Amino acid sequence: MNDGRRKGLFVAAVVVLAVLGIYLTTLGDGSGEVGTADPAAPGATRTVTAPPVAVPSQVATTPSADFDVYSYLPLSRDQLGAAADLARRFTAAYGTYSHDDAVGRADRLKAFTTVEFGDDLTRTVTSPAAVEHDTADQIVSKGTARLKSIRDMSANSVVVVVEGTAEITALSGAKEQIEDYAVTVVQVGADWRVYDLQLAGSGQDGDVTP
Repeated sequence: MNDGRRKGLFVAAVVVLAVLGIYLTTLGDGSGEVGTADPAAPGATRTVTAPPVAVPSQVATTPSADFDVYSYLPLSRDQLGAAADLARRFTAAYGTYSHDDAVGRADRLKAFTTVEFGDDLTRTVTSPAAVEHDTADQIVSKGTARLKSIRDMSANSVVVVVEGTAEITALSGAKEQIEDYAVTVVQVGADWRVYDLQLAGSGQDGDVTP
């Protein structure tokens, strides 16, 4: 190979390397990011970063103070409170009785109930078997109650779970009896009445279709 041809190949190699260097410089600094050259330099490429995509939170958050959950329920706050309080007072009265006053107990319970349920309770608490049992043991009971939960509701009825406690004194000895009751309360006119009473743990959800 003569000298002229060697010089020609050398010059061509230098030109190729120069072009390659300029190309790599415009691509970046070797980190893989495009357009990181000095933005003040002529012909420099600026990096455009896309804004992050906001992903809605899947975690429940507390609503604002003006959020009214009762507007989504079939009953207002006052209606629900009145029904639940009636269930509580009735359960306390149900656990309060004396062996020598079965008729008086029935009358007190009827003040809380519908006519039909009041008649059913009267037959139960004044039955000869119940009176004989309570009299033989000289039973006296003082009842209290507290609300535990609301099991169901509709536009005119509520099923409330109430814990009833009876402090019993008797010839057989004193004892405390605690039961959870499902008390169904229904709206009768502008008032509320107890429509049903069942043990909450017996699988009875209460009757909401009087």
